Amino acid sequence: MIETKIRKPEVLAPAGDFEKLRYAVAYGADAVYMAGKAYGMRTASCNFGQDELKQAIDHCHAHGVQCFITVNVMPRNHEIDQLPAYLELLNDLGADAVIVADLGVIPLVKQYAPKVKLHISTQASIVNYSAANMYHQLGADRIVLARELPLHEIAELRARTDKSLEIEAFVHGSMCISYSGRCLLSNFMMGSNRDANHGSCAQPCRWSYALMEEKRHGEYYPVYEDDRGTYIFNSRDMCLIDHIPELVEAGIDSFKIEGRAKTSYYAAVITNAYRRAVDLYAEQGSAWKLPDAIRNEIYKVSHREYYTGFYFGEQPSEYHEDSKYIRDWDVCAMIHGGGKQGELTRLEQKNKFSVGEVVEVFAPGQDPVEFTITEMFDKDMQPIESAPHPLMEVNLRLPCDAPPMSILRKKK
Repeated sequence: MIETKIRKPEVLAPAGDFEKLRYAVAYGADAVYMAGKAYGMRTASCNFGQDELKQAIDHCHAHGVQCFITVNVMPRNHEIDQLPAYLELLNDLGADAVIVADLGVIPLVKQYAPKVKLHISTQASIVNYSAANMYHQLGADRIVLARELPLHEIAELRARTDKSLEIEAFVHGSMCISYSGRCLLSNFMMGSNRDANHGSCAQPCRWSYALMEEKRHGEYYPVYEDDRGTYIFNSRDMCLIDHIPELVEAGIDSFKIEGRAKTSYYAAVITNAYRRAVDLYAEQGSAWKLPDAIRNEIYKVSHREYYTGFYFGEQPSEYHEDSKYIRDWDVCAMIHGGGKQGELTRLEQKNKFSVGEVVEVFAPGQDPVEFTITEMFDKDMQPIESAPHPLMEVNLRLPCDAPPMSILRKKK
């Protein structure tokens, strides 16, 4: 009997700035998505200037990682006029793909960036095979599905589209209350300078709300969902790490992780978890079972309560959640240069930690290693009891080898 080779999906990680990109690459991303200083939907992240774009693309390619650039705002006339020069730049820099949402941008990509693949953003709200096929006919190499699609409809869409058209879908991260991320709440409540469809969303869906009667100005009437307040627009975070086989069987080619505005630590931990989960599935096939050590990682970043989004049917009662993040872990320090077991290793402090505390070494592709700090030294190799100052140099002995860009962390 001939065994069918298991199709291995791409792990696509967010890169809001160069540091986040470096951690996403180091922790196993097959590809990253990022933005220049214009035309991207996340102005809250630092993004990349022209020189940084070249450095980022070169860094990715040197590590065998693809680099996708977002050009997914809904551009106005003056922005369209300026877009050809930017597309030519991306073409010359060697970007692997651009992600677009606006129909009018597609022919410009084809004309001014002919060497760059065309991906259609989730903001295009693709929820059926006819739309997918239409974008493919227009030259799309990949579509990013709307987050509102259940898994059985994704499988049908895959069955009724050309196999050369790649399918990408979000599998982890924050959810938007608006359909496929198209929202005007921010514009209405914060003014035109906070245009959600130009990357400047103020996230008013995360705020708490109350009622005010028309003739009783200043008198607010809370409407409680629970004793923590009313967050009627807010949502839980998506997490599909326990459902790798179902996602692959439905025909999804790329697993997209949300979070360009989140931390480097988030990029490292979540990319690492999905990298290891996908690799294990490729090895084990139908015998795949997610180890607790990998599943536990997703709870060691700042997150809201998790749920599976719309993949297994709409679940209105489970969608909404208050805006409080769960933050049970702190990053103590970054081990930029790596270290050897038992040897004094230099770390850069991020949050205070002390002798006597139980900490973990977190490294790419490995289970974390827990140990108790028994001694630590400052940059002059003088003994110290704690590391209270941001970015201070700390030296301590590690219980294991730690490759470059490993992380020291502790439970709060």
